[in-house]
Amino acid sequence: MAPGTTTDGRLARGERSRAAALDAAVVLATESGLDGLSLSQLAERLGVSKSGLFAHWRTKEELQLAAVAHAQERFTNMVVRPALHAPRGIRRLWALHESRLADVSSGALPGGCFFTNAQFEFVARPGSVQDALSGALEAWHVLLERLVVEAVELGELRDDIHPAQLSFELNAHGTAAVYESRLLDAAEVFTYARTAALVRLRGLSPTPSLLPEV
Repeated sequence: MAPGTTTDGRLARGERSRAAALDAAVVLATESGLDGLSLSQLAERLGVSKSGLFAHWRTKEELQLAAVAHAQERFTNMVVRPALHAPRGIRRLWALHESRLADVSSGALPGGCFFTNAQFEFVARPGSVQDALSGALEAWHVLLERLVVEAVELGELRDDIHPAQLSFELNAHGTAAVYESRLLDAAEVFTYARTAALVRLRGLSPTPSLLPEV
């Protein structure tokens, strides 16, 4: 076997190990908080030595930042990309809201949503982790606003809509669903979050028939 092949194999195993560790880190962060996430806790969950994780992250903050980046990648794969298969316009905007609710309700993450929980947790903790979480929230609003603008340009939303306002409203419905579904009847909460967004979008659209009935 050529030396390069051996090196490539080790690198691939290292990347798989890192990805598996970050999968676990994202889950742990929704269970005990992102600030509670530590190399020791992660090592215990994975059944490996803490020293083995030092090859990837030297400090707790490095691990937290890596978890935020990994959670963004997961969110893109699980929520955003499936929604983008819907037709451009109001149907794609609606699909994004539904996709987010589906991910939260799936049980894949014990806390429902990595970002909602972590953003609440770090709201009064300035620093690099808060900056990363703020950046993720800003990117989410940029996406929502872009889809709103596309729907307006296609004539599927009224042209007097303020994209940032509608983005705020849609995000608020999803955010409320995250924490209320953990404290109240989850089925009812998700119905309310779905209905609230649907009523709002249908009311703003000249072509409400593009959307499901309330």
